[in-house]
Amino acid sequence: MPRSSSDTATSSGPNQQPFFRGNVGPPLRTFTDAAGAPAAHIRILPAIQHDHRELEAHVHKILQSTDPDEQTRYQNQFIWELARHTIGEELVVYPVIAKHVKNGQVLADKNRSEHQDLKQQLKKFQGLSATDPKFNPALKEILEDLERHIEQEEGQDLVTLEEELSRAESEALSRSLDRTKLFVPSRSHPTAPDKPPFKTAMGLLTAPIDMVADLFRKWPQPEKDEAKGSKTSIAQ
Repeated sequence: MPRSSSDTATSSGPNQQPFFRGNVGPPLRTFTDAAGAPAAHIRILPAIQHDHRELEAHVHKILQSTDPDEQTRYQNQFIWELARHTIGEELVVYPVIAKHVKNGQVLADKNRSEHQDLKQQLKKFQGLSATDPKFNPALKEILEDLERHIEQEEGQDLVTLEEELSRAESEALSRSLDRTKLFVPSRSHPTAPDKPPFKTAMGLLTAPIDMVADLFRKWPQPEKDEAKGSKTSIAQ
């Protein structure tokens, strides 16, 4: 969800929003307020786990909704989160895995390949209207591959990485990931390079274009969702 100029540049979690505030409401809290704590002193594994839970929550919100307008708003939020998350990992986390973990380059290349598949799927999904019959099947396909990727990362790759890093190194990596996600494209660009330094240069070129376009997209409106939930409770 777009970010106002008064928001701090280092905040993260479900409160976090794109740089520009367009036709949007207050900060988004998808699954729990507690998960919105700043990532300044969090290790890399829980930081990425938090991102993953956010992504899953956005998907389920879309699939559970029957309102095309609400689905479109959460579609944009999901695309924004996943695009930034994948590029952030590729720029910041995977080079560290390649350097510090046994067979790390193989793991990093495998994860980049999985990301590329997700980007291709996301590129197609971001062009679909919520009323398109292909909308839900396309999202479910992304979720299936995303959950498989998440299971590998959280269960093995990042656990192994944490064992090789000190607490200070892990926290520094988490902060670096947060900072990087502020400056990368917010839409899927599967043809862009996926390794630094070329990825960084491409991101600097495409990110401003994406951010301007974000001004004209619809974003979740939590206050309306809460009001809708209250009406449902009263009716019951």
